[in-house]
Order: sequence, then C-alpha cells, then structure tokens
Amino acid sequence: MTTSEKRFDPDDWDTHWDRYDELAGLNPGPLMRLETIVKLLAERAPKTQRLLDVGSGQGNFLKRAREAGLAQHYAGFELSESGVQKSRRRLPDVDFLQVDMFAPPSEAERFKGWATAAVCSEVIEHVDDPVEFLKTLKTYLASNALLIVTVPGGPMSKFDHHLGHRFHYTATLVRQTLERAGFEVEKVRLAGFPFFNLFRLAIILRGSRIIDDADLSGDGAGGGRLTRFAMAVFRVLFKLNLRDSPFGWQVVAIARNRDAGR
Repeated sequence: MTTSEKRFDPDDWDTHWDRYDELAGLNPGPLMRLETIVKLLAERAPKTQRLLDVGSGQGNFLKRAREAGLAQHYAGFELSESGVQKSRRRLPDVDFLQVDMFAPPSEAERFKGWATAAVCSEVIEHVDDPVEFLKTLKTYLASNALLIVTVPGGPMSKFDHHLGHRFHYTATLVRQTLERAGFEVEKVRLAGFPFFNLFRLAIILRGSRIIDDADLSGDGAGGGRLTRFAMAVFRVLFKLNLRDSPFGWQVVAIARNRDAGR
C-alpha cells in the first residue's frame, strides 16, 4: 500500500479535488468524456433551456458547455465543498450548490423539475445505491428532459479503488440501472476503442504507483513531467477513438425522463 492510499479516504472529494484539479484538466479521459457529452447534447437537445450538471466537480464541463452555447441557463450540484468553491471561481455567474443527493438541502428545492437537460458523468460508480441516486436526480428534471450518464467500463485500477469506485458498468447494467430508476433509455454506447482502452490498461499495469503519479504537483521534475507527457500523447491518439463499438470501455447512456419531475 502506498503512502497515498493510507492518507486518503476514497470518498473524501474535498481532498481529491484539491489534489487532482490539475489532472482533471489534462487527463485525456475526462477531456474525451467532456467532448462526447457536448456533441451528444448538441445533437439531442440543441439550445436546451436549462442544463444541470449533477456531480459537477470543479466546473470543467459547465465551462465547456457555456463556451459551446448549449443552454440558456446552467446549474451544478456537487457533493464536495472544495468542488463547489473551485466551480464558483471558474464560473461566478453559474448557480453551484453543495448537494448530497441522498439528503438534498432545502436550497435545492427551487430546482425541482427545473432541468430540460442534465448530465451525470462518472458519478454513480461512486455510490452504494445508484438507483436511488438516479430517482432523486429525476425529481430535478422537467418532463421529457434528456439525461446523459457516463460510467466507467472494463476492469478497475488501483486508482479507481483509490477514488472510491464501487464497481464498473456494462452496457446492460447501466441500462437496467436507469430503467429501474424510471428512465427511458434511448441508447447506450461503448466508446473509446482502441486508445482509451490502452490508456486504461497502462493505468491498471502501473498499479499503486499511479496514485502518486496522478498528483501532478508532487514531483514536477520526475513523475509529474512523465505523466504530463504520456497524457499529451494519448490526447492526440484519442482523436482516433471510436464513438461506439462492442469493445469500448467508456460507457455512455442517453435517456429521457418521460414524466414530470415534480
């Protein structure tokens, strides 16, 4: 077990965002997901009125969504105080709330039935009861609102365990989870083959050492520089990834809320 594994609670997202904020902006995986979601929203819900990001992290997706002009109004729900603070600094005119979806604060009431489109990216693999989580999310959606969910597929790495992943998803499992929560699933894609898979394999093979590699601020002259170089190479290769294939390890689900969220 590395020093990092001993030091961090896997569900402590205040600490994770403080440590991995820079990584999230350079890592080709989050960047691939971000652009995938932007394209899907532009295709499926062009110029939607109100876009909600559930699990908004440090605000990177909503920043990109604003740049692309995807909606008229934007809001983000995030569990960690650190993530909310970083998001508010990046987008001071967007409404970010600290929200535990299993015990939502009273401030979230005004968003009931609000969103005409929503995103929940790389979130439900972190929760013990994803169906209940998604049922709560559903109450914040307008009737017929689009929901895009991304979850990891393929085997788990030491870094995934470090970040509190409970399990990874197949196309069938994510479809079943969404349907049990009351959503109508339009499509599930398996994206990222072949280079996202290769990137994930490299992380898996790195073992526990990847946890310290991921802290880019920790060793600017060694591991940090090597990690940056590797991510830069994969960012170029990711342009050749397939959006959908039987082998992709990035699971992307497109669903609708066919009844009113209130």
